[in-house]
Amino acid sequence: MSSMDSFGAKGTLDVAGVRYEVFRLDAVEGSGKLPYSLKVLLENLLRTEDGANITADHVRALASWDPEAEPDTEIQFTPARVIMQDFTGVPCVVDLATMREAVVELG
Repeated sequence: MSSMDSFGAKGTLDVAGVRYEVFRLDAVEGSGKLPYSLKVLLENLLRTEDGANITADHVRALASWDPEAEPDTEIQFTPARVIMQDFTGVPCVVDLATMREAVVELG
C-alpha cells in the first residue's frame, strides 16, 4: 500500500517462519510521547504515506503533537477495517450504501 518510507520505519517481523510487514514508530522522533490512540494514527500514516495525500510533513505534524496547541494541520486517516457491534454496525453499513448511491446519482 505504501509507496514511500521517508523515516525508514518499514521493517519485517519474523514469527514462526511467517514474515510480517511492520512500521516502527521509534523511527519517528517524538513518537514515544504520544498517547496510544495517536500512536495508532501515526502507524496508519507511516503505512499509507504516498507523498501526495499523506506526506512526511503529516507524520512530523502528528509526532510533534502538543495537547495545549490549537490544531493547524489536517491529518488523513485511512483505516483498513472498522469493527462495530451488530446493533450499530448494520445501520452504519446501510448509511454508507445510501451515501454511495447518492454519490453515483451525482456523477
